Amino acid sequence: MSVPESHRAAAGAVSLACAVLTASDTRREENDHSGRLMCDLLREAGHEIARYAVVREDPDNLRAALEEASNAADVILLNGGTGVSPRDRTVEVVQDFVERDLPGFGELFRMLSYQDIGSAAMLSRAVAGVRGKTVVFATPGSTAAVRLAMTRLIVPELRHLSKLLRG
Repeated sequence: MSVPESHRAAAGAVSLACAVLTASDTRREENDHSGRLMCDLLREAGHEIARYAVVREDPDNLRAALEEASNAADVILLNGGTGVSPRDRTVEVVQDFVERDLPGFGELFRMLSYQDIGSAAMLSRAVAGVRGKTVVFATPGSTAAVRLAMTRLIVPELRHLSKLLRG
């Protein structure tokens, strides 16, 4: 067993309380395929959804949603608002919210995304960080991007990361 595998095994099968937030001015719960996919993949991995919401892409709304989610969840996962259009403000809000960055997440996400979509991967500003004992991930809003981030990066390391934060 490799060292990363042993760390994952040592983290156990604990169920984490997760908040899923979709940053969008156009989506609603009934057509939020990316948010639903996040929730489904988390449940399949044995985690609970403590909060789910579609949040208007406005910095004040996003900040309030993050604050509320941090009271209910070990992990906060956002999708949407990570591009370069004028309304895409998720990254700035997350960076202000977290205390410590996890730059490897965005770097790895863009590397893996490049393998799928080529140079357009550089347009993603996916980020992650930690606030207290809560980890926060922000991914692009496309279903393909959510699936990539969740299956290749987030879900495999979630328990290990949470265990590290809890000491």
